[in-house]
Amino acid sequence: MSSMTEENKIEKVIDVCLRRGFVNQTAEIYGGASGFFDLGPLGTLMRQKLVDFWRQLFVLDNDNVFEIDGSLLLPESVFKASGHLDSFEDPLIQCKNCKSMYRADHIISQNTGISAEGLSLEELDKIVEENKIVCPSCKGELDKARQFNLMFSTGIGPVSGNKGYLRPETAQNIFVNFKRYASFMRNKLPFGIAQVGKSFRNEISPRNFLIRVREFEQMEIEMFFDPEQANDFSLFDFVEDVEINVVTKEMQEKEWSKPLLISVKEAIEKGIIPNQVMGYFIAMESEMLQALGIPKDSFWFRYMLPHETPHYSGGNLDLEVKLSIGKVEIIGNAYRTDYDLKKHQKASKSTFTIVSNNKKVLPHVVEPSMGVGRILYTVLEYCYREDESRSWSWFKFPASIAPIEIAVFPLMKKDGLAEYAQDLHLDLKDAGFVSFYDDTGKIGKRYARADEIGILYCITVDYESLEKDTVTIRDRDSTKQIRVSIEDLEDVLDALLEEELTFEELIENQKYLIEQ
Repeated sequence: MSSMTEENKIEKVIDVCLRRGFVNQTAEIYGGASGFFDLGPLGTLMRQKLVDFWRQLFVLDNDNVFEIDGSLLLPESVFKASGHLDSFEDPLIQCKNCKSMYRADHIISQNTGISAEGLSLEELDKIVEENKIVCPSCKGELDKARQFNLMFSTGIGPVSGNKGYLRPETAQNIFVNFKRYASFMRNKLPFGIAQVGKSFRNEISPRNFLIRVREFEQMEIEMFFDPEQANDFSLFDFVEDVEINVVTKEMQEKEWSKPLLISVKEAIEKGIIPNQVMGYFIAMESEMLQALGIPKDSFWFRYMLPHETPHYSGGNLDLEVKLSIGKVEIIGNAYRTDYDLKKHQKASKSTFTIVSNNKKVLPHVVEPSMGVGRILYTVLEYCYREDESRSWSWFKFPASIAPIEIAVFPLMKKDGLAEYAQDLHLDLKDAGFVSFYDDTGKIGKRYARADEIGILYCITVDYESLEKDTVTIRDRDSTKQIRVSIEDLEDVLDALLEEELTFEELIENQKYLIEQ
């Protein structure tokens, strides 16, 4: 196994993901398609755990948030009203020689270190010319930059001219049906409509595995509220003292090396976070990432600069994380004000004003939007491990996101050990554990295979199991083992997975430990 560096970490993570069933290249046997990936068995289990974790935290634990499931394909009229037809674009630049295409601001950043996002086409062309930037593929001359709309279009039905688009974000499904959802919520503000689903963006140059793709999944909430009560959000009381890392507008005007640690309450008082509604979500996002195994000092909330946000924004903060490939935004928090409702109200000639608390209100919206693939990759990279004590790589997943929690191994296939182990495996599955059975190869190889996919605990059935109804539990992180009785096994595993008990504490706990 070659030594790991920050430069090759993504390649190492990708290698494990492809070999062990986390992620597959879409249509790989036909050469694949850039920007498209399928989640394999383990990736799907991780994705389900992530979505369930988010759903419990942001939807089920809140009485005024409900989830919907909207169509992926929407008529052209929706995106004409929302502004996506006119402005959902990225700057494209093409090589005159080999015709390769690149995103103009990205090729500038890669060649000069200049942050070119949000610059005009003329400004981009000037930087390319002044820095003599050429095509990375053939060193040919680059053409002038032009805008490229990122939406995938299609025809709806057999009638020509009936155009539709795959949605570039999940939000528009919610805005266009706002009247229905407001009625469902009895017009009582604040309320949130949540959605988990696929979105599509025809990226100019998808790259970096799951980070920039053309089909991706989002977990989003549109939280509607009375703008006059933006700082009277009842849920905020539970999180006001949570400390977060922020990068302010002022910090970005000069070189900054370390984010500012500040309470959410103080960040609102200083105008860094626009209101308590967004403050609540930001605090919860910080807690969620840490529960998924992302260290707090590795991510921050950056206040988005004017050229990075729409003109109607009341303040956007992106959650950025430090990865081996650089800083990456994995969650966006947008204060969309009443822009979307106003646009659809005008275009559809509908009325989105509601009577809430005995007054007419056109609600404002705060939107926390999380990228499933980006969060999954972040977890994979931060949980990836190589150490001298093992000749294999392994994932240190917390139980909250580990695709498989427990493996059951018979020491050998003979003498009834395999049958005992299979029965135990099925009993654990019936008890609600995510369990995996393997009886192939030497026990050491099986431990290595389990470590490589992040299984927390390996249960080994040996001859003493047949005699005394006891098994050994191997801890992934320390590789230490203890013996416990079958009678206590489920309680012990529950305590370990719920983090009510550490493995070291279990070793010291004479109630469960059986001398070997």
